[in-house]
Amino acid sequence: MSDTSNDEVDFASGMAAFEAKHFSRAAQLLSPFADGGNAEAQHRLAIMYQNGLGVAQHDGLAVRWMSAAAESGYPVAQHGLGFMYLEGECVEKDPAKAVEWFQKAADQGLVGSLTTLAMMYEEGKGVEQNIDKANELYRAAGFER
Repeated sequence: MSDTSNDEVDFASGMAAFEAKHFSRAAQLLSPFADGGNAEAQHRLAIMYQNGLGVAQHDGLAVRWMSAAAESGYPVAQHGLGFMYLEGECVEKDPAKAVEWFQKAADQGLVGSLTTLAMMYEEGKGVEQNIDKANELYRAAGFER
């Protein structure tokens, strides 16, 4: 019999296992939550599949879980998916798609995405070079420019 308190314990145990680098146990505990739509669990599974941590490395599953979490609005996963497209990890390199995902996370105030976007505007990577926009993003991230 599964009730809410048992689910909370299982989720907390899965997160603790991930943090303790007990990845196979984390995957086992977090998978039902990921299947149920929990974005944090989906993001952690994506990281495990992307890097072969406790599970066999699998690009398709890494992208599936990262996309699911990102599409549900989880900013850290949006950043992660942007990074996948930026670097061509698990997906075909696509700087323009990376910009889209970094922008979604930046819109939620994620500093790492603001600074990555700023660099992309500064370098003209995936977007037309725009130093003013880059400086605006750096300032939004808390850097004086």
